[in-house]
Parts: sequence; structure tokens; C-alpha cells
Amino acid sequence: MRKREKGIILRRLIQSYISSVISISLVLLIVGLIGILAVNAGAVSDYFRENIRLSVIFESGTTEERAMQFSQELTSNVFVKKAEYISRERGTKEMEELLGSDFLNVFDFNPVPLSVDIYLKADYLKSDSLDLIESRLMEKPDVKEVVYQKSLIDLINNNMERISLILAILLALLLFVSFVLINNTVRLNVYAKRFTIKTMKLVGAKRSFIRKPFLKRAALQGLVSGVISSSFLLLMLYFVKRDLNELYIILDVRLLLAVLVAVVATGVLICVISTYFVVNRLVAVSADKIYY
Repeated sequence: MRKREKGIILRRLIQSYISSVISISLVLLIVGLIGILAVNAGAVSDYFRENIRLSVIFESGTTEERAMQFSQELTSNVFVKKAEYISRERGTKEMEELLGSDFLNVFDFNPVPLSVDIYLKADYLKSDSLDLIESRLMEKPDVKEVVYQKSLIDLINNNMERISLILAILLALLLFVSFVLINNTVRLNVYAKRFTIKTMKLVGAKRSFIRKPFLKRAALQGLVSGVISSSFLLLMLYFVKRDLNELYIILDVRLLLAVLVAVVATGVLICVISTYFVVNRLVAVSADKIYY
């Protein structure tokens, strides 16, 4: 009979521990996901900015040699990430794909000019910087015009700033919610052992002695939950790398590792802090109130 009772109690303890670990792991997983998005918001923003194209259109009398030389000179500028020379043949092919293969029939000559596509570094994709770069390019004798979508650049800049702010606020709220949820889970687990705490107190155990096993158990629980959450995050990143490699490339590996470590540390910290205060409160409760 005693063995049966001990088995039932053991199963209940194991189930309680597993359910607590799962609950804490799910909360930490959500925090980790938002954390990854928040710390890489700048990299994602730079990725979109640096894929915006500025087209430098040359005068009709510009030779291919001068155009190619100009393209090579552009790459030495600090604001240029990449410069790509567009020959008349390539430009014609792109226009055919856009307008159809017979678009040249209405002209007596090929109207497609020589050009260079410029991709700027993210720090220079701002209105004042773009105006200055455009004026510098227009000073060149062979340059006819500089074409880019100014409205698109302004839209991306404004939206990326808003997204970064929203992610930061969301991460702060999730950290608060995670603390509340994990604290409630830990409190229920510790409260279930309130009679054990009271017995230890009655036999003269000091508060630090009573806290010690609970804090160890809480640290282990937080560590296990954090490792589980980090493992799922790593699995998600693996699928991102496999199926969306272009997106994975722009992520900062060091920041990803920092988030994974932070998830584990957050799980341990919240569990230990919550257990510390709950145990202190239960130790201070009088014998009459421990049943309520």
C-alpha cells in the first residue's frame, strides 16, 4: 500500500515538474523569437536598404569604355556597396522582358542607353545623403540623369524605424508577461510544498537552509526550460538557413548566440528570483494561515 502511495506521489511530482518545464519553455520560446527579431531588426533594415537600386544613365554619345571606367571608379567611393555596369545589349534584353520583344520596332535606332546600377551602403540611404550623392554624380560630364525611387526609400526608412520600436516595446511586454507567468508556475510548485517548509521551520531550520534546496531545484528547472527553448530556436534557425538562406545570411550569428544564452539565463534567473520570494513569504506565514 505504501509503495503504491509512493508511486502515485512520485508520478504526480514528475507530471508537475514536466508540466512546469513545458510551460516555462513555451514562454521562453516566444521571448526568444521576439528577441531574435528585435536584435536583428537593424540587419534586416540594412538588407532592404542596400538592395535599393540607383541607376546612373549616361549621355547617348558616351562610349562603353568611358562608361565601364566610370563604373569601376564608383566602387572606390565610400558610400557605394556595389556598382554594376549595364551594357546596351543587357539593357535591351531587360526592356524586352518588360515591354515585349517588338518594342524596338517603333524606333529607327536602339534607344536603350548605357547605365550603371549602384547599390549604396545602408548608412547613406537617407534623403540628405542621397541628394548629396545625386548632385556629385550629376557633376560628371557623361551622366545624363540619376534615377531612383525616392518615395520607396522614404517608406522603407520610416517603416523600419517603426518596426524596431514596436519590436522593442513588444519584447519588454513579453519579458514582463513571462516573469508573471513563470512566477505563477513557480509559486504553485513551491506552495504545494508549504507543509514541508513549515516542518523545516518548526525543527529550527534557518531561512537560508530552507531556501537552498528550493533555489537549486528552481535553477535546474530554469536551466532545463531554457535549454529546451534554445534547442527549438536552433531548430527553427536551421530550417530558415535551409529554406531561406538569403534571410539567414543577413542575421548576425553573434547576436543569435547572445539571444540563445540570454534565453537560458532568463529562465534560470526568473525561476530563482520567483522561488526566493515565494519561499521567504511562506516561511514568514503563520501556522494558522498556512492552510489557506
